[in-house]
Amino acid sequence: MKTLVIIPSRMSATRLPGKPLLKINGLSIISHVSKVAEEANIGDVIVAAEDQEIIDDVKSNGFNAILTSNKHKSGTDRIHEALKKLNVRDVDFIMNLQGDEPAIYIDDIKSLNDKMVKNNSDLGTLAAKIKDNKNLKNENIVKVVTENSLESNHFPKAVSFSRNSDQVENIYHHIGIYCYSRDCLEKFVNLDQSKNEIKNRLEQLRALDNNIDINVSLAMSSPIGIDTEEDYLALKKIMEYKN
Repeated sequence: MKTLVIIPSRMSATRLPGKPLLKINGLSIISHVSKVAEEANIGDVIVAAEDQEIIDDVKSNGFNAILTSNKHKSGTDRIHEALKKLNVRDVDFIMNLQGDEPAIYIDDIKSLNDKMVKNNSDLGTLAAKIKDNKNLKNENIVKVVTENSLESNHFPKAVSFSRNSDQVENIYHHIGIYCYSRDCLEKFVNLDQSKNEIKNRLEQLRALDNNIDINVSLAMSSPIGIDTEEDYLALKKIMEYKN
């Protein structure tokens, strides 16, 4: 079974424009993510971007990138276009990594890929334990409820995703990394947005609303995503200190 890692990226993030090219330890955020993906060693890695400057940066740092349309509504549509453009035939799974999570754990990427291959699943994602119950009400932290408790060797199905929850059992912090079987990705991008998806601003609800199972793998911890200037400065400090 062969996996291809595609990292969607664009300069026009509403809260932090130009985010992919912000630097940490002299390397752009998008190139940091490419580096982590390469080190996970689960398959070829490519950045799919709508901006030439992202392509140039990624390539200048020795990674692969492909230019895609600027008309996409979601990262999933972008990775699908990249897959079609690449015209690769021998890929079974497509891993969609977030371009703004340079601190994602390599072992979590590997673990999700291993479980996808072993179970021949349609769609898989990651979630971490919630350490502070205040986060149940934090709308910026997406939650996933799983049918059984999430342990490192389990791969249970997701029951629901939400931004705000009163549930306390089998609820976890969802990490927006997805691994699709090739057929599932084709099917997903051809589905209309569902009412649930639009209302909650959560693309993964389109899958559940169309009876596509999403299996969940336990991540060792929640990586800091970069949405704001504060996030960037906080993560920069941590990564520069570690360096």
